[in-house]
Amino acid sequence: MSDIEKIQLFENKKVRTVWVEDEDKWYFVLEDVIEVLTESTDPKQYVKRMKLRDPELAKGWVQIVPLLSIKTVGGPQKMRCANLEGMFRIIQSIPSKKAEPFKRWMAQVAAERINQMIDPERSIDQAVADYRRLGYSEAWINRRIKSIEIRKGLTDEWKRGGITKEVDFAFLTDLMSKTWSGFTTKEYKKYKGLTKENLRDNMTNMELLLNALAEETATEISKQRDPEGLSENAGVAKEGAEVAKTARKEVEKRLGHSVVSPEKAIDNIQSPEELPFPKPDKQ
Repeated sequence: MSDIEKIQLFENKKVRTVWVEDEDKWYFVLEDVIEVLTESTDPKQYVKRMKLRDPELAKGWVQIVPLLSIKTVGGPQKMRCANLEGMFRIIQSIPSKKAEPFKRWMAQVAAERINQMIDPERSIDQAVADYRRLGYSEAWINRRIKSIEIRKGLTDEWKRGGITKEVDFAFLTDLMSKTWSGFTTKEYKKYKGLTKENLRDNMTNMELLLNALAEETATEISKQRDPEGLSENAGVAKEGAEVAKTARKEVEKRLGHSVVSPEKAIDNIQSPEELPFPKPDKQ
């Protein structure tokens, strides 16, 4: 399975998805879909009642909604998910006025991923459009997109150096974050008051720049040294982060305050009336 996980938005409600590389298909988290379509406060109980109403659905339940690993606040958890075809079958048993619009939305999500695989530039365009819709500034968006490119370069280097386990990627990421900012990812999110939100989507311009400096430096050092295994890659990662730590201290010395901030980028988003872009159409 690919490590591609994404939170999609349907009518501004979050639906977690996982791209399964072996099948070239998106899988949608059942619990999220139930909440979106039924507004149920207890999706698990709703599923139980739904299966009682539809014995045929219950018979093939395990095949339709396999357990997949989903990242949560408490760590990875196994959750019931269904691909496009499976979710269409489930929706047949959910009386909801949102059913048809939701099916069209799921089909669009699936098609867009295929298009992005054919033309990767589409994914960047989509990310820019999403950030604009949320109200981020053009300067912040440019830095965020660049940071995504830099992060990809670093993870490619880690893979080349033999890093394959998700836990090792997380360890190296935390090592770098702790070195330059003083916080692990979890600690950083807590400092900013985040739960499920993406940390980098809530970094200030300065935080994004320093994090990118750490990762780009580590990437260049890695290209020169060809580290192998977790220990050697960790040494290179720490070196790259030390460069950003030094830069951070110099900036803070001149500014007179810490640039690692509890402030969220989203806090400075303009109201829709102030945005220079058209308001998004309601789905």
